[in-house]
Amino acid sequence: MAEETQISAHTSGEALIGTGIPAELADARGTIDNIDAALVHILAERFRCTQRVGHIKALHDLPPADPAREARQVARLRSLAEESGLDPDFAEKFLAFMVKEVIRHHEDIKAEYDEGSTHSIPKHGIVGR
Repeated sequence: MAEETQISAHTSGEALIGTGIPAELADARGTIDNIDAALVHILAERFRCTQRVGHIKALHDLPPADPAREARQVARLRSLAEESGLDPDFAEKFLAFMVKEVIRHHEDIKAEYDEGSTHSIPKHGIVGR
């Protein structure tokens, strides 16, 4: 049976749900929860793509890091952040965090190739679908 949400009148005229928070706040939090879920799925897809890049780099004996590409990405994402009303410094820090993790993965993949492990390059796109 579905759980019913209790809504009551608040002295300021706002509706409160059973948890004692304004319904408007609960709605806003629900939207944030949905966006967080979408971000997790998008990040998972991004990391599947970067895993593929790591295999391609290892196969062709390319270094795990590409500072020139990283610099271009920083400039591109800072510009996108500005256009979107997001703090460009935050966007750059977030990208740096992701790139650091990607490089770590690429180093691990390269080490496996260097040890002679056999691999196939993962397909691009969502794995498991």
